[in-house]
Amino acid sequence: MRKHILLLFILFVLNLNAQDKGWNITTTDVNADYTGIAIANGRIGMLSSKAPFQIKHIVLNNVYDVDPNLEVSQILHGMNFGNLDVYIDNEKITENNISNWQQNMNMKEAAFTTSFQFQNKAKIHCTVYALRHLQYTGYIDIKIEPLKAIDVEVFGKIITPKNFKTPKHKFQILKDNETTMPILQSVAVSPFEKHKVATSGTFIWHNINSSRENQRPELHHKITSDYENTLSFKKHLDKGETLEFAWTGAECTTKDFDDPKSESERMVIFNLLNSRDVLLQRHKQEWAKLWEGDIIIEGDLTSQLDVRLALYHLYAFGRGDSNLSIAPMGLSLQVPYNGHIFWDTELWMFPPLLVLNQDIARSLVNYRSNLLEPAKQKAINYGYKGAMFPWESDDTGEEATPPFALTGPFEHHITADIGIAFWNYYRVTKNKQWLKEKGYPLMKEVADYWVSRVTKNTDGSYSINNVVGANEFAPNVNDNAFTNGAAITALKYAIKAAKELNLNEDKAWEDVANNIRILKMKDGTTKEHANYNGDIIKQADVNLLSYPLNIVSNQEEIVQDLKYYEPKLAIEGPAMGKSIFAVLYARLGDADNAFRLFKQSYQPNQQTPFGALSETAVSNNSYFATGAGGMLQTVLFGFGGLHITDNGIEQKNAILPKQWKSLTLKGIGPDKKTYVIKP
Repeated sequence: MRKHILLLFILFVLNLNAQDKGWNITTTDVNADYTGIAIANGRIGMLSSKAPFQIKHIVLNNVYDVDPNLEVSQILHGMNFGNLDVYIDNEKITENNISNWQQNMNMKEAAFTTSFQFQNKAKIHCTVYALRHLQYTGYIDIKIEPLKAIDVEVFGKIITPKNFKTPKHKFQILKDNETTMPILQSVAVSPFEKHKVATSGTFIWHNINSSRENQRPELHHKITSDYENTLSFKKHLDKGETLEFAWTGAECTTKDFDDPKSESERMVIFNLLNSRDVLLQRHKQEWAKLWEGDIIIEGDLTSQLDVRLALYHLYAFGRGDSNLSIAPMGLSLQVPYNGHIFWDTELWMFPPLLVLNQDIARSLVNYRSNLLEPAKQKAINYGYKGAMFPWESDDTGEEATPPFALTGPFEHHITADIGIAFWNYYRVTKNKQWLKEKGYPLMKEVADYWVSRVTKNTDGSYSINNVVGANEFAPNVNDNAFTNGAAITALKYAIKAAKELNLNEDKAWEDVANNIRILKMKDGTTKEHANYNGDIIKQADVNLLSYPLNIVSNQEEIVQDLKYYEPKLAIEGPAMGKSIFAVLYARLGDADNAFRLFKQSYQPNQQTPFGALSETAVSNNSYFATGAGGMLQTVLFGFGGLHITDNGIEQKNAILPKQWKSLTLKGIGPDKKTYVIKP
């Protein structure tokens, strides 16, 4: 009996360890090539660094500054409050004087920990959080364990980018009754003077009462340069006397606050006067809610970690209470796309979020509906009806594509992509009030646009001429397969939305939808555009008509298109291209080809040491959220068999790769259903 109980206990512990491994990505090679990952909460993003106590930069969501040299807006890299300098016995801790370096990304708790030993003097742990419930703040928790008596000096810093203007720095100790609140603060104007940016920071000592100033180490303020504001303290530690403290910062701008200076101070004070346990418990609770929508892969730890990292980044880059969208690089980088919003959101990131987290999905569609008026004005400007959405969008809703790029004036399928996302949101949520107030008004304008955009041919069919399709290697073509297919689908969805609200749709919508041309080659293969002659393509285009559009639905035609276009995909193409092929093979019941393409859709783009996705196999920018959306769609809508239908989310013909023991999809749809796929 005891042996039986012991065996059960051992199995229980092993199972816990396996589960824990599925949430943590760890690296120990400090000398390896390093591409960071984002610690983000949907409002601010901090990019990790291998250096002790360092954050590479901070990205501020939906805060754009205009760069007249590039002639476009750019999402703002804000002031960096994530860096500290730590000295032990007057020697600064750097990459070169530490050992046993390790970094761990705990995706379950969105906690990024760096640990190491400094010489023979101390063991140190530093964990960075972008607090989920306090969206403008970051929290850096530090633990120093002396191995002998040491003197510690710590500098908390606010570093203002050197292209910011008129930086002003100060330190003050605010006081209310007996409570004292030391605040380091920097305020500056964004590089091209669109916004005022204010950042505040302070130290928190967990084991003392911050209201009693005599228990707080003496603080020293120093403005190191016009762009660096520091606050420091010194502490002697005897062996075994652990020092635990935090550095917290808050960053606010005039994009979101009339008085960002005062608001950043209040947020830091809030963190100062709440205990670490309370703050981090709330943060973890918010992430636990997000992880109610999860993907569990048994038997393949590598795939589990890859998928979780993708899903973590989509959750980290979005917020359900924001009405903001997600850029291709999320909140990790300003380049290469300036933080603009593309079709990447609606076609690639939105579907996984729609089935796993309807709150974030609602923010993504509401971002578009809130910018409907600029899209209607753009249609007028270009001689069309309805709404014409920009290929690259920022906070204004106007076209933000650089003028040299043909995608700006010609990649029109995005207007259809948005309409399709809106109907899919309604299909899943059945929120008729949203459909009436936000969904249908936009879908109607999208449909009106396509009616005005098509050209009628002599045989009664319609063409859409002079576009850039999903395959951007072929600019200014006629009758692009995906553009035409997306327009057809958006028109048909607008008709359905009108009927759902008992409204009379425009009869022209149905006429155009039923007569837009989808071209074929002589052998029946779907033709990418009118002049296509077998060229290499940037990414999936024709095959999008089979998934997600379901326009090419005959199995033989799907296979024919798959076999023709897969060899045409460019090696330098973006990460998500092959995920469409993987979904289709999975839906055809071919698990081997589906798994092969699933891996090919992202593995070549993974960067050391965490597996962060770059856009292409020949770049190392992190983190390509579009690629994350693609690989997640393979799992959910391919292997998982999920379909978004007029009846909501349905499962049809799920299939398991032989490399996996099981696949569990948790928290699917508004009812939070669980689907388990086994051999």
